[in-house]
Amino acid sequence: MKKLGIFLVMLLAFLAIPFTVLAEDGENTEKSGEVEETSEESSDSEEDKEVKIYFFRGETCSHCAETEEWFESIEEEYGSKFKVIDYEVWNNEENAELMDRVADARGEEADGVPYIIIGNHSWNGFADEYKDEILDAINSEYEKEVSSRYDIMALLPSLEKNVKEKSKSSDIVALIIIVLVVGGVTYGIIQARKKTY
Repeated sequence: MKKLGIFLVMLLAFLAIPFTVLAEDGENTEKSGEVEETSEESSDSEEDKEVKIYFFRGETCSHCAETEEWFESIEEEYGSKFKVIDYEVWNNEENAELMDRVADARGEEADGVPYIIIGNHSWNGFADEYKDEILDAINSEYEKEVSSRYDIMALLPSLEKNVKEKSKSSDIVALIIIVLVVGGVTYGIIQARKKTY
């Protein structure tokens, strides 16, 4: 009976470990959230009113060159509303990894370039039918308050953190199940040995 008591105490200790880790992570999340809010409040300058267009491209990609030419062609009429931020991905491994991370965070695959993101809209490739959609996205994002716009680059760390936290909580659940199974098997073995003596 004494062994059973020791076993139960150890089992409870193992079960408490994951919950203390989760509590510490929750405190860190709250602190980082406060910092993010203050930095967003101070970012309403004139330059920030331009809609950010994230443009992942390949250096010798003909569709990317066509996309760049089109952006230049609309600059006279819409240039004050948008700013193209481009990332060359064929010769820059960091940019290629960033494109994959952005696509993963958005829950989609970047099958190639060009890969264009405006607010919460994205286009993989470039075709004439995308032009009106892209212009609509630029105009609708421009009409929004800067603080309420969806900016994947600003949100990327927190989106990736959420994915990691979901994975971590799944790992914790698996650990709890393993501990319970091992505990049940150990308890069964102890009870079987008692019956044989």
